[in-house]
Amino acid sequence: MARLEIEQFYCREDNFGVLIHDPETGLTASIDAPEELAIRSALARRGWKLDYIFTTHHHLDHVDANEALKRIYGAQITGPAAEKIPGADRGVKDSDRFQFGSFEVQVISTPGHTAGEVSYYLPQAKVAFTGDTLFALGCGRLFEGTPADMYASLQKLALLPVDTKVYCGHEYTLNNLRFALDVDGTNPALKERGREIERLRAEGLPTLPTSIGLEMATNPFLRVHDSAVRKQLGMEDASELQVFAELRKRKDHF
Repeated sequence: MARLEIEQFYCREDNFGVLIHDPETGLTASIDAPEELAIRSALARRGWKLDYIFTTHHHLDHVDANEALKRIYGAQITGPAAEKIPGADRGVKDSDRFQFGSFEVQVISTPGHTAGEVSYYLPQAKVAFTGDTLFALGCGRLFEGTPADMYASLQKLALLPVDTKVYCGHEYTLNNLRFALDVDGTNPALKERGREIERLRAEGLPTLPTSIGLEMATNPFLRVHDSAVRKQLGMEDASELQVFAELRKRKDHF
């Protein structure tokens, strides 16, 4: 069975860059393109050539290096058809599938942070790249979408197998942890995870990847059904969407 190689590294102030590589075909893709020099350095470090860029959404800190990397490497750029992506060669939408070497890539429409954001899921590798939709212990701000949009997007991602590894666009986990403890502080799984997150950050190590199962157990935005979260918010009888919207509102002002 083919094994996907993944190289994760820091970009900009708090972005993650991620390269994926299929050793059977030698193909390499960048998930988004936050910073040209960081991506070029990672490629050189691994001895890989960039063939593709898979863009999640149009924000500058995810597309800033698109055109430079396309010019240097001839990389083909894939991105959400509903958004204007610099240098895009191919637009994709929900449920589209395409091949990356030995691996099938499934496109999941995950609007909310932006109107057309997509996530990329590689079932054979058991990995998902969620951009600024699902974060470790959090979710993206609603710049273009509604609470209903983001809630539906997170529910789609929650349907992936629990052992799916998740890579997202930013190192926001410590701040997200503080908010999660504020609204779900009696959760023993969250407390345990919090100790590990604090250790990793104290050592300057990344908190990603996470997993779908871990997020379902500890991410308050995926626990809107939980009685303890509802009680903390004083929303025992509210709908799941109402609870989600209140969580997102509180996080915006946390």
